This record gives sequence, structure tokens and C-alpha cells, in this order.
Amino acid sequence: MGLIQKIFGTHSENELKRIYPIADAIEALEPEIQKLSDSELKDKTREFKERLKEGKTLDDILPEAFAVVREAAVRTLGMKHYRVQLIGGIILHQGRIAEMKTGEGKTLVSTLPAYLNALTGDGVHIVTVNDYLAKRDAEWMGQVHEFLGLKVGVVLNSMDNDERRDAYNCDITYVTNNELGFDYLRDNMVIYKEQLVQRGLKFAIIDEVDSVLIDEARTPLIISGQSGKSTKLYEACDILARQLERGEASGEFSKMNAIMGEDIEESGDFIVNEKEKNINLTEDGVKKVEKFFHIENLADPENLEIQHNIILALRAHNLMFRDQDYVVKEDQVLIVDEFTGRIMPGRRYSDGLHQAIEAKEHVKVKRESKTLATITFQNLFNKFDKKSGMTGTALTEEKEFRDIYGMDVVEIPTNVEVQRIDLEDAVYKTQKEKFRAVCDEIEAAHAKHQPVLVGTITIETSELLSSMLKKRGIPHNVLNAKYHEQEAEIVAQAGIHDAVTIATNMAGRGTDIKLDDEARAAGGLKIIGTERHEARRIDNQLRGRSGRQGDPGESRFYISLEDDLMRLFGSERLMNVFTTLGVEDGEQIEHKMLSNAIEKAQQKIESNNFGIRKNLLEYDQVMNEQREIIYEERRRVLDGENMRDSIFHMINDYVENVVDMIVSPDDEPEDWNLQELNMTIHNVVPMEPVTEGDIKDISQKELKHMLKERAVKSYELKETEFPEPEHLREVERVVLLKVIDAKWMDHIDDMDQLRQGIGLQAYGQRDPKVEYKMHGYDMFGAMTKSITEDTIRTLFHVRIEQKVEREQVAKVTGTNKDESAVRGPKRRAEKKVYPNDPCPCGSGKKYKQCCGRK
Repeated sequence: MGLIQKIFGTHSENELKRIYPIADAIEALEPEIQKLSDSELKDKTREFKERLKEGKTLDDILPEAFAVVREAAVRTLGMKHYRVQLIGGIILHQGRIAEMKTGEGKTLVSTLPAYLNALTGDGVHIVTVNDYLAKRDAEWMGQVHEFLGLKVGVVLNSMDNDERRDAYNCDITYVTNNELGFDYLRDNMVIYKEQLVQRGLKFAIIDEVDSVLIDEARTPLIISGQSGKSTKLYEACDILARQLERGEASGEFSKMNAIMGEDIEESGDFIVNEKEKNINLTEDGVKKVEKFFHIENLADPENLEIQHNIILALRAHNLMFRDQDYVVKEDQVLIVDEFTGRIMPGRRYSDGLHQAIEAKEHVKVKRESKTLATITFQNLFNKFDKKSGMTGTALTEEKEFRDIYGMDVVEIPTNVEVQRIDLEDAVYKTQKEKFRAVCDEIEAAHAKHQPVLVGTITIETSELLSSMLKKRGIPHNVLNAKYHEQEAEIVAQAGIHDAVTIATNMAGRGTDIKLDDEARAAGGLKIIGTERHEARRIDNQLRGRSGRQGDPGESRFYISLEDDLMRLFGSERLMNVFTTLGVEDGEQIEHKMLSNAIEKAQQKIESNNFGIRKNLLEYDQVMNEQREIIYEERRRVLDGENMRDSIFHMINDYVENVVDMIVSPDDEPEDWNLQELNMTIHNVVPMEPVTEGDIKDISQKELKHMLKERAVKSYELKETEFPEPEHLREVERVVLLKVIDAKWMDHIDDMDQLRQGIGLQAYGQRDPKVEYKMHGYDMFGAMTKSITEDTIRTLFHVRIEQKVEREQVAKVTGTNKDESAVRGPKRRAEKKVYPNDPCPCGSGKKYKQCCGRK
């Protein structure tokens, strides 16, 4: 591979060679553009739009448009794009990922493709990881676009729908990935077109693309409402979970063990598998659960809920940790993002796990939620016509970007060569020795006035280090999820001499750390990692906080054999090396073999996590195709399309299905079950029944034709009841929306249940994904039939009594992950009909002889 690369160059080098001539063309225009006055420069926007209308492409005007943005940045911000930033801008415009090291000014790079693509008038989304960065970049970089006559908007968590709509209608919109996803889902739950906030998804520039498309892609976005389930079971299971004893297993339980009938010896009441993050009850544990709940067999289907909830309670106690996975604040359990260390307000774990943690922490257990709408980030971003991204670390995940998103990664050289020194990892036997060594290192650096940034994985570690430094009298700042309000301010100050900053993973992504002269003289910013993260990218991000734009700096990770990564994924051989060498307490070991072992452990987890995300996507692909069909149907209704043809189509489909179900084409007409046929059809479509006289000498096909004609006539009769045809057209839209939404929400639940149980198919030598696909399609077919039936039944029985208003099936409040359904649809008051009254269906019979028979 090395030889091939020497001869042909790397992918990035070859791509850059193609881009250099375009960068030369942009730089060549500089003298000409500098001569323009402010108003002439602004007028270029109008001129570019005219040229596009005349048939020019974006690529045709790219060099001049980039040169204009470059000059506008000089005049508004006093910043001029470096050549490498121009190259980055071209790569983003091409719909690719630009890997640019930290401190290379990625924020400024985005102004180039954003301006160029906004000239089409279709809108550009710049996606960031948090509200602070979205607001900061919109205000800061927005000056360049506004100077050139474009409108810039920002979508924040606190905004209402009108503010969101205005922001999305701007030429360039800054928004976080979560807000973008939730707005997309909510738009597909609205009941009037005027309530939509987004317009089309044309072009997205994703800042910190690895964080958005890789780290966050393991959990889908879910909008939920409250379900009617009681919360008492969670509290009962929590009491029991505290009494159960954790045990060990003699080996790992696998499908192969089950097939071979091999026994695994187990102790205690439950076994925790930390690698796979799952828990299983032992035989003793099952007996204790049965005794506690006074049930005979826990495996009975009727006890599924107890089984599910006790496992949740054990997960809450053994796999979910306070101040690491979540914090408790103001009597609420708040999730901490495992990648950024930030609190995610309003987000809740799904499937009852959040309630189990609430019970564990003795805070009020909130009602379990029912999923109203869901989508994965993979499917959301693949809806964009074009997407691009930038980050400091993407190459390690290049395969995933290419396979799932169809985007390749181009590595862009730094403007100035990196001067940072990355030292080998320092490895210790125990965590205690490791933390002592970290504090010694901080103290030594502080004595020579060198600024230090310490990266931790958990809030717990940051607070432990903070207390150790306090004892030594070293002043420092702690930046973790509990104090992220002051985040940017603290990070910006981290490069000043004498500064000691302890930060969880977020380490102020997107905020520049600038050194003062004394800090530079003392060796620049020193980065200390207290643990290796599961993903190499996250470690590289921490390293990249130091050594920006040719600044001096150094970085080193401190590791102990007790760290989770080493404990769970380090090899036995590695542990034996320590024992054989007879390493003294407190002694530091540096060895290439150790560094390689750590890298291998990380690669193992990375491929494991890639598997999880790929699996999620493959399962969601089935839902995604179904979601597209349902959302497209909803959009037709919202757009005010005339649904009359669709309703007639539904009526014909319904009649066809009923006849196929009851009447066999091979049977003679006298053998047909007319009573069942009439009752079934009449249940949905009130029309005159079929008599024996009607079916003399006709085929099944002719019967269908006759019934369809009668059903259509019956619906045309219904139309005459309405003074204006448009009244019934609006009723059709109202009913369709209501039925589609109700059925789709139930279908999401059913698919979720199906997915949870489908894994068992593997024991029968069947592929669970294939089975899920097949069952999923069958269930979707059943749902569409059910939509047809419910829609036409409601329409045939609708009366003109009062104005029909569209109303949401499930009201959604708030803007976060877990949202509540306030109430269901109102029931319309129906006029009382007596047995001897004429039947309201218009058949001319008495009510008791017609519809009243039901």
C-alpha cells in the first residue's frame, strides 16, 4: 500500500491537485474585487442571481463569488480567507467532507459555499452541535452575508413556530441537528399547511460533521406523547432490584451455546455484560422475581411487562451512573451527552429506562411515553439534495461516511505546520497512581506558568481531579455539564499563562483557545487526557485544542489498567506484561506495544459502534420507506389537493377486498354467502343490499363491478347533503389526516414491538432483518387497509351539524426529545336518531331496518 501511495499519491492529494487551479482563479481575482466600492460589491449578489437565471451554473460563478465573499469578510470582520480555507470551501460546495485541523478557521470556511448556494434562492442550512454555536456563528459570520444582501436566520430551542418559520425562510439558516430533526418531524404532524415551519431540504453544511453524523447517529430522534401506563411498577421493580445480588457467569452466553445445549454456571441473581451493555437474570433471580410479584411463571406472555421492567431497574442500577450518564438537578433526571459532556434538556431515555432511573434516584417518576414520530439522523440528512461537512477528525470514519452518506473525506493541509508534540501514553497499574501522576504533571507545568487543559470522560473524574488540585492549592476552572453556561468564556481563557482548565469531552468544541506571549514562551498549551475515549476521533479532538496556527504545545494521555477501556477490551497478554515486569506502585510505563494495544482496543469498539449504527439504519430503512409514503400522503392533504378521487379509489379497494375475502370466483352464485357479504359491506358503506335476484348468472368480477357502482352512487348521494362541494372536500381532508395519524402512531408502536422480539428468529436459523422486513411490509399493508376502512366508514356516517375543524390526534407541546400529548380528539356531538325515523344514510328505509341494525 505504501509503495502505491508513493507512486499515485493519496486520495486527498489527488483531489487537491484538481482543486488548486480553482483556488488560483479565486486568488487571481483579488486585485479586481478590492477595487470595488461597498455598494458595487453588494451589487454582485444581484448580478450573480441574474447570471444563474440566464443559465449559468454555480460552478461557473464559483471563483468570482468566492472572491467577493473573501473581500466582504475583510471589510466586515477584518478576516481574510487563507488559501487552504478557499480549498475547504470548494470541497464543501462539491458535497464532500473537508477535514481541517482545529484552529484552521472552519467557521469562516462555511461562508463561501453558503453564500454561493444561497444565490439559487432555495435556502442553505448550516448545522451546528449546540444552540450557543448556532447563535454565535449566525451573529458573527452572518455579518458577511448581510453585508452582501442575503438574509440570515438562526433557529434556537427557545423559539416559537413563527420565529422558526421566519428563520427557515431566510437565505441561510443556522440550526442545531436536533432542532432541524424535531422541526422536520413536527412538520409532518401539523394539520394546516400554514403551520409548517420548514421549506425544502436542499443543501446542508454540517459543522463538526463527525459529531452529528457518527456520534449522535446511534440514537434516533423521537417525538412522544404520554401513554396511559401506571408508574407504580417502576417503583416496585426498583425496590426488588436493590435486593437482588449481582453474580458472575462461567462464560459468555451466546446463540451457539443455546443451540449446542451447553450449560453456563451462574452465581447470584443476575449477570451484567458490560461489553454488550445488557443484563440477564439467573435461575435464582427468576425465582426471587416470581416470589416478589406472586406469579407462577415469569416467562408467561402476560408477565412480559414485569420481565421488561425488572431488567430496566437492574440496568438503571448497574449500567447507568449518576454524574456520568446523567445528573440529578431540581428533582429531575437530566441526560448527559456521552460525546460532548453536555446536559441535554428535555431529552429522555426511551422504552422506560428514564422512569427506571427516576425510581432509582427517588425523584418523581413521570408517565411513560408513546412514540408519535421518529427518524434517525442518517435518514434525516440523506433527505438533503446535497450535504457537506467539516471537522478536524473524519478520516478514521471515512468508510462510514462513504457507505452510509455517500460522502468522501478530503484532508486539507494546515495553513502553518503543526508544532505540537504528541507524547506516548503514560500507563499506570491503578487509577489512584494515574490521578496522582496527572496532578504532579499539572503542578510542574503550573510552576513554569504553562497553561494546562485536562480532558476527562466523566463529570465524576473532573470533580475528583478538582478536589485533588484544591488540596495542592492550584487554582483552576472546572468545565463540565453542570456548568456549561460559562463554557465558551472558560475555554477562551484556557490559553492564558497559569490557567488550569479541567473539561469533559466537550472541551469547548468550536471555541478558539488563544495563547498569550507568556504561555507561548512556557511551551504553549499542555493537553492532558485522563483516559482514552472509545473513539480515536475524540482523543484527536482533545489533542487538537493545542497547537493551532503553528503555536507550540504538547499532549499526552494518562492511562491505568483499571480504566473501562483497558478492563473491558485490553488483552490478557497486556495485563500479564505488567505482572511479569514486576512494575512498582506509582511507576510509569511507556511502551509501543501498550500504545498499539490501546489503539486495537479502540478500533474494536469503533467497529462495534459502526455495527450498531449500521444495524439501526438497516432496521430503520423499512420504516423510512413507509414513513416516506405516509408523509407524502399527508403532504397532499395539507397542500389542499382534491381528495375526491382518492376516496373513490378507497371505496373501490374496500369493495374489492371484501368480495375477495367472502366470495370465491370458483363458486356458483347460489353458494355465495350474501348475508355475510351484505353485513360486512354495510358495516362501512351504507347501500342497498345485494339480493339473490341481483346475482343470477353473474361472475365474481361482475359482482364487484355492481357493488362498486352502488357504493359510488351512495357516496354521490352523501355529497348532495352538503350545500357546497368544498365543505365535503374539507371533511375528507380532516378525516384522512386524523385516521392516517392515529394509525401511523399505532404502527410505529407495533413495529417497535416487532423489532424487540425479532432477534429470536436467529434461533430458528432465520435472518432477523429479513424477517423484520417481511413482517414490516405485511403490517404496513394491514395498516393501509385499516386506513381505507376507517376513512370511508367515517365519511359515510358524517352529518352536517357544525363546522368541522381539523384537530391533531396527539397534541405535542415543547420542543424537546420527549414531548407530551395533551389530549385526544374531541368527539363530535351526534344528533339522536330514533328507530322509526328515516335512515340518515339516505336509503329511504326506516333507521331500524337499515343502519340501526348494527
